[in-house]
Amino acid sequence: MSITRQRPLGGGGHHVLDYLKRMQAENPAFFYAVQDDNNLACGNIVWADATSRTNYSYFGDAVILDTTYKTNRYRVPFTSFTGLNHHGQPVLFGCALIFNESESSFIWLFRTWLHAMSGRHPVSITTDLDPFIQVTVAQVLPSTRHRFCKWSIFRETRSKLAHLCQSHPDFETEFKKCVHESETIDEFESYWHPLLERFYVMDNEWLQSMYNARQHWVPVYLRDTFFGEISMNEGNECLNSFFDGYVNSSTTLQVLVRQYEKAVSSWHERELKADYDTTNSSPVLKTPSPMEKQAASLYTRKIFMKFQEELVETLANPATKIDDSGTITTYRVAKFGENQKSHVVTFNSFEMKASCSCQMFEYSGIICRHILTVFRAKNVLTLPSHYVLTRWTRNAKTSTLLDEHASELPSTSCESVIVRYNNLRQEAIKYVEEGAKSIQVYHVAMRALQEAAKKVCAIKNHSSGTAEGATVTNGSRGELLVADEDAPSNQSVVSFFELEIFSLDHKAIRFSLEQLCTQSLSLTFYNELHPRNYTITVHFLC
Repeated sequence: MSITRQRPLGGGGHHVLDYLKRMQAENPAFFYAVQDDNNLACGNIVWADATSRTNYSYFGDAVILDTTYKTNRYRVPFTSFTGLNHHGQPVLFGCALIFNESESSFIWLFRTWLHAMSGRHPVSITTDLDPFIQVTVAQVLPSTRHRFCKWSIFRETRSKLAHLCQSHPDFETEFKKCVHESETIDEFESYWHPLLERFYVMDNEWLQSMYNARQHWVPVYLRDTFFGEISMNEGNECLNSFFDGYVNSSTTLQVLVRQYEKAVSSWHERELKADYDTTNSSPVLKTPSPMEKQAASLYTRKIFMKFQEELVETLANPATKIDDSGTITTYRVAKFGENQKSHVVTFNSFEMKASCSCQMFEYSGIICRHILTVFRAKNVLTLPSHYVLTRWTRNAKTSTLLDEHASELPSTSCESVIVRYNNLRQEAIKYVEEGAKSIQVYHVAMRALQEAAKKVCAIKNHSSGTAEGATVTNGSRGELLVADEDAPSNQSVVSFFELEIFSLDHKAIRFSLEQLCTQSLSLTFYNELHPRNYTITVHFLC
């Protein structure tokens, strides 16, 4: 017999549905679905805008499902799919309202959301500890590594062992130490059992169940899989960082849409700020290493700072050769005075590949100090390309990463528009970068852009209707309408992008393109020296 946890939809749910219908009518690439259209009193809802779907193609390798807001202290059963962008910031992949909680409902949610993401499975997914979700991930995402949120494990442990935590406050400290500080599986095992014996909880059912599920939440068992976390120990203490401060215990369905849009807009602005800082300022180098200079030019600022930290630490972590069998050399790397915490690095000089027992690269995608120490010993002066993940670079969203998955996309108009959207976005960025290099080239580029806008308007005026899935927009985002001269006359494509140009005095200026799908182009400039927006509107005659 299936267990169901049901919550009423109420009038606020219809408010959300009206918003989603309006957004999809305006933006065919805006995706939403309702599980039971005939019974809106308890129908679950899932949605993802065009930007979320695009971001997933770049950063969808590690996904976080946050169901924090469906707990009783919140008034809305809100769920979100998020990840981390190239700055290590939260990025949204989709949202849902789960009014009818059951195994079948979560299976529907995952399958529907996965369809919106073009069927591409993530490498890993982190969720709360929930039996419905556990069954769903195993069934819908069988090849995806499933991790339980440590925060939910610690929360449940405090609840189920409240008496022990009150009478022995040091238990919780020791419990977390066992989880966080164990660097090998043997070390965790040797710490766990004595801990339970010391506090006389060897037969506790909760702790026994958590031990049986240790491969799903104890970090040392998960380090061979990519989760995209910059720090090995920062962990997934709290999953609700994207909507934190926007959705809380007083949020109702009536105000959810407004708070959703505020959160999306806020994180978008933070990403633009991080892009600006990465592009228009240079980090301070701490070593004469060519590798550090290379990394500074490749990575975003935050990721470079983490790499730099690892590189500097090589000075305090000497490598000792313990085996040499031709092309394969093995080293022991340990910090001065801490030989008992050494790590083993194996280096293949033919393939220029190394593996470390700490597995930091596998877990976070950033190379560790131990491998960097061996590289220094072997006179490897620059990072081999296979140790630079595109998703952490400043060009993560202008690379060919999406194209690598283009062949996997279903050949429907709703899905192919995402590919067209990104192809146009990349071409437009190149166009504007060239067009802004001098005032002469700028005028030529602007005239060409105006001419393209006229052609688009002509196509729109003579078309009988917009083809399904031919328009990509997203809320308050800027838009650029572009027409392909050889494209069918009943299609138009809107592409959004953020750009940076340099004025003649080489001062960085940021602008977005808006409203070209009407008959005007609005350029909103942000000047670094004079922090305010400047808007210029160009009108087109169609």
